[in-house]
Amino acid sequence: MTERQKFDLVNKHGKVEIRRYHPCVMADVVVSADYQSASSLGFRPLVTYISKNNIAMTAPVIQEEKAANNWTVSFVMPAEMKLADLPIPSNAQVSLRTCGEELAAVLPFGGFATEEKAKEAEGQLRAILNKEKLIPTGPVRIARFDPPWKPSFLRYNAVILPIQSA
Repeated sequence: MTERQKFDLVNKHGKVEIRRYHPCVMADVVVSADYQSASSLGFRPLVTYISKNNIAMTAPVIQEEKAANNWTVSFVMPAEMKLADLPIPSNAQVSLRTCGEELAAVLPFGGFATEEKAKEAEGQLRAILNKEKLIPTGPVRIARFDPPWKPSFLRYNAVILPIQSA
């Protein structure tokens, strides 16, 4: 089974989970494209980097909008890996970074992670955070957990919003 990004469940508000994500290392690619194209364009150099360096695939693949049609697509490196353990990417598009511990609200959704579905889930997540008086501290991230060949009705995705600690 594919390793998933490590977290501790802190609380639940209906379908929304409050998670404390463990520190990790991410491999990123910045892409200028529309939502749907960005995931494919970012995925290719990332999968090439991990394949050439015998790094195990993990989940999720994360997509975050930095500006209009400017996206960062990221892979979380396996939990045991530190930045110093990883080979320097030969492709200048790929960069590595360390992420600290983070508190975030997460709302899962099924099917293909289309822009419309992601925006709908983000709206639901923000409404629940507002009701629970939880304050977002950063942009939304879209997390895809499944390979492209998995049937739509079996897919698991999530929208993730970092939040302020209570």
